[in-house]
Amino acid sequence: QVQLVESGGGLVQAGGSLRLSCAASGRTFSNYAMGWFRQAPGKEREFVGAIRWSGGSTYYADSVKGRFTISRDNAKRTVYLQMNSLKPEDTAVYYCAAKRFQGSIELSAGYEYWGQGTQVTVSS
Repeated sequence: QVQLVESGGGLVQAGGSLRLSCAASGRTFSNYAMGWFRQAPGKEREFVGAIRWSGGSTYYADSVKGRFTISRDNAKRTVYLQMNSLKPEDTAVYYCAAKRFQGSIELSAGYEYWGQGTQVTVSS
């Protein structure tokens, strides 16, 4: 049974940092992309970024490029989302997700597995 478990969310002031973790289990993800998405109240779920598990190539939405960094630890089977220079508009529930590395990695519909989400709140 595949499980993705996020952790690390919380409340932070604008300009601060948080690191989210996504622990993956239940299958081999070597040919998978691990994506991060977020959803703010009243808005659609949006792509934040992704990492190819094999090779570590990373991809980011323009809104977070230069502020957020995705990495992975193969031994721990964990993907991280380091968020710096946080803004109030980054407030959302953040989800990690996994899909085979094919097709678009920005479309949430293509992802097979999802975590439960973790709340990030950035105060002004």
